[in-house]
Amino acid sequence: MTRVWKWNRPVTVREVLEDLQQERSIAYTTVMTVLDNLHQKGWVRREAEGRAYRYEAVSTRAAYAAALMNDAWSQSDNPAAALVAFFGMMSDAQRQALRDAVRIVQGPDSEREDREAPQQQNPGSVTDAGGR
Repeated sequence: MTRVWKWNRPVTVREVLEDLQQERSIAYTTVMTVLDNLHQKGWVRREAEGRAYRYEAVSTRAAYAAALMNDAWSQSDNPAAALVAFFGMMSDAQRQALRDAVRIVQGPDSEREDREAPQQQNPGSVTDAGGR
């Protein structure tokens, strides 16, 4: 899948084979079998081109990673605890990327709403109408 995602276009078994052979020895039939298995699992679609096929990723690498994370999270018996544990494993850069992603998903209006929303009182404190 890494090769298919890297090229971001339909690829042949021969192209993947030649690319992999730069790093290690591998048989044509091995690459063909792996791409066929990926097709059977629904990760790639294929289109006939002469006597061969061109294989193309069904989704992006990012979408695949997101689906894996969602699947793992949804199987937890305590999703909040799973998220807390996951966030605890993240680097500062990853947490910042998460904040950026949340801002993108929420859109520009959510930032304005956050600034304009009245501040919640501390439930343990009691204040009068004057704010004291």
